[in-house]
Amino acid sequence: MMMMTATNLVSVSSFGEFEFWFAGVKVATIVGFLVLGTAFAFGLLPGHGMDFSNLSAHGGFFPDGVGAVFAAIVVAIFSMTGTEVVTIAAAEAPDPQRAVQRAMSTVVARIVIFFVGSVFLLTVILPWNSLELGASPYVAALRHMGIGGADQIMNAVVLTAVLSCLNSGLYTASRMLFVLAARQEAPAQLVKVNRRGVPTFAIMGSSVVGFLCVIMAWVSPATVFVFLLNSSGAVILFVYLLIALSQIVLRRQTSGQNLGVRMWLFPGLSIVTVTGIVAVLARMAFDYAARSQLWLSLLSWAVVVGCYLVTTLVRRPLNRPW
Repeated sequence: MMMMTATNLVSVSSFGEFEFWFAGVKVATIVGFLVLGTAFAFGLLPGHGMDFSNLSAHGGFFPDGVGAVFAAIVVAIFSMTGTEVVTIAAAEAPDPQRAVQRAMSTVVARIVIFFVGSVFLLTVILPWNSLELGASPYVAALRHMGIGGADQIMNAVVLTAVLSCLNSGLYTASRMLFVLAARQEAPAQLVKVNRRGVPTFAIMGSSVVGFLCVIMAWVSPATVFVFLLNSSGAVILFVYLLIALSQIVLRRQTSGQNLGVRMWLFPGLSIVTVTGIVAVLARMAFDYAARSQLWLSLLSWAVVVGCYLVTTLVRRPLNRPW
């Protein structure tokens, strides 16, 4: 935490440099797994023949029904978030519009290759109901392929991934605090920047919250920390839902000449996105394991909305009619 705080305090470029190398380690690992997994599936590794039987064996597709797919989506969606950080970081780029367009143009391809591709190979290498998958699917797959030192490799990658999440999370939180302060919805001190343009107080404030969460994880891992974890479970879905709705509304209010980036299949694709998010949230309400996350997330969202309404009322001039 201290290292990532120091990195963010130096400059935006230092944040980007660290994130570049963190992402490089993750991408290199996934690419290596894709190459090894593909070679294993087609029988190119010594002692193994081509075998895709796991795709149809053990109950085939949907062995536990379609409902299990929705339950899996609830878990998987939280592992695929973070793309929105690009738009926040792009605001500090020389050409934000071009930066967002270049970054977002390859998002779908990256998800298909890195996420869907690696999970597909996992199901090819090991049965979906294998007990080995309980601890770490990738470690189990590497062991099954005869790769030595899989535990150490994945532990190093996981540590890198955690540092990457911490780095980007601290950056995002500090910039959100900065924007809130600029809109007079947070303490004005948070909007101050140093000579390098870094919002020092916003970063320190975000870091303090991070340290408090670490302390809660150590002091009360079974109560307070679990509450904090569950209360943020569906928040990202609320954020994505609001982003999609905002995109639909703002796009309709903007003339075609002022659109620097055009999204495919508008508004159909945006409506499908909104429908999908609502479906996942509805599914969470009926899923015993995810229900607490939904209600606690709704509670935290209500608190945020309440704080916004209070600050709005406080800033409202007393002589303004209601």
